[in-house]
Amino acid sequence: MEFAAAHPALKAFMCGSLSGTCSTLLFQPLDLVKTRLQTLQNNARTGSPKVGMLSVFVNVIRTESVFSLWKGVSPSFVRCIPGVGIYFSTFYSLKQHFFLDRAPNAGEAVLLGAGARAVAGVCMLPFTVIKTRFESGFYSYVSVAGALRSMYETEGVRALFSGLTATLLRDAPFSGIYVMFYSQTKKTLPPEVTLSVYTPLVNFSCGVVAGVMASLVTQPADVVKTHIQVSPSQWSTVDAIRYIYKKHGLGGFFRGAVPRSLRRTLMAAMAWTVYEQLMARMGLKS
Repeated sequence: MEFAAAHPALKAFMCGSLSGTCSTLLFQPLDLVKTRLQTLQNNARTGSPKVGMLSVFVNVIRTESVFSLWKGVSPSFVRCIPGVGIYFSTFYSLKQHFFLDRAPNAGEAVLLGAGARAVAGVCMLPFTVIKTRFESGFYSYVSVAGALRSMYETEGVRALFSGLTATLLRDAPFSGIYVMFYSQTKKTLPPEVTLSVYTPLVNFSCGVVAGVMASLVTQPADVVKTHIQVSPSQWSTVDAIRYIYKKHGLGGFFRGAVPRSLRRTLMAAMAWTVYEQLMARMGLKS
């Protein structure tokens, strides 16, 4: 079967996968720095100075190598290429089913984005756990397959789905808030701007605005998720929240906010821009 004759949802999956590949490769260093910032404080002594994003960048390059900034890119690819594809194909299918004749309003956009992200998040969670462990520097996994086998043999299946609640509390609201701000921002712009040669730039700019808002709201859940997935003791979400608050206070829930906001915002903005351009090339309404 030729790709041109493929089901629209499959085309959405392929467009999403390609956009996920581009954005993951470009912004993986920011994700690694975010994970290191969130886990570094676990080993820091009380009263020790806070470590910044630039310090972590420099330290990784000096003590490891420049290429270490892309540590965890393999599980990121394994997770994001199909994961972003699943997200966009689910998003497209839901939108075609429920909103074929009209655009969703703000509340419906939140549910649409959150629903699509929840499906993709559950499907790809084992690879999210492995990616987080690769980036933390606490584990010496050689490959994604080796990490899967090691975790299954030493910690059981449950470890592969650790942090599920925190992940959904982070990703579903992020996507819902993102889609709402993205769609509503585009609605406020005149048609001559959104349908011009500047469309990719307009889409990217709207994505940046939406990404910043969504990142800040969901940052605490991201910190909780990282602590759960890095810990081999299988913490519950409540355990992680108590630990972070007791050790670092409210500020601990916003550890790594700058690199995460940068990465999530730029990654989402690029993914949506590439996705919409590819879908338009195929004559499909995204």
